[in-house]
Amino acid sequence: MNRWLPCPILSSGLFALWLLLNGSLSSGHLLLGAVLAIAIPLMVAGLRPGAYRVAKPAMAARLAARVMLDMLRSNLQVAGQVVQRRPLASAWVSVPLEMRSPEGLAVLAMISCAVPGTVWCKLSMERDCLLIHVLSLTDEARFIADFKEHYERPLLEIFP
Repeated sequence: MNRWLPCPILSSGLFALWLLLNGSLSSGHLLLGAVLAIAIPLMVAGLRPGAYRVAKPAMAARLAARVMLDMLRSNLQVAGQVVQRRPLASAWVSVPLEMRSPEGLAVLAMISCAVPGTVWCKLSMERDCLLIHVLSLTDEARFIADFKEHYERPLLEIFP
């Protein structure tokens, strides 16, 4: 079973999504959906990360809550700036990193791109410096300190 369906949940989700997007249960769509549901997970099997155990689940939950709150706050801030037509002080910020964990860096990339007003742009070859574009920056040192305290420090504990 694992040889043909390395990830059965992904396969069933792809099959259902294919049928929903096409809005048809014809034999052609059923067959093509089944082929895609089997072929795509087999093709991307090497890209999937191995099993990873989160060191501190409670910290992960607090970080998720923090990110949700920051997303809401940033959405309101960006919307306010657009509606009031205030000038934006966008800037590029280099954030020094202590984290080297690939899993932690991947989560940090998702967080920085999900929070409106920040975009992960480049990670140095040594993985010790992150370039971020910030839409509205008032104090660079404060931004770096907040970024490290709110996101990197919890991720260092979650992904040691």
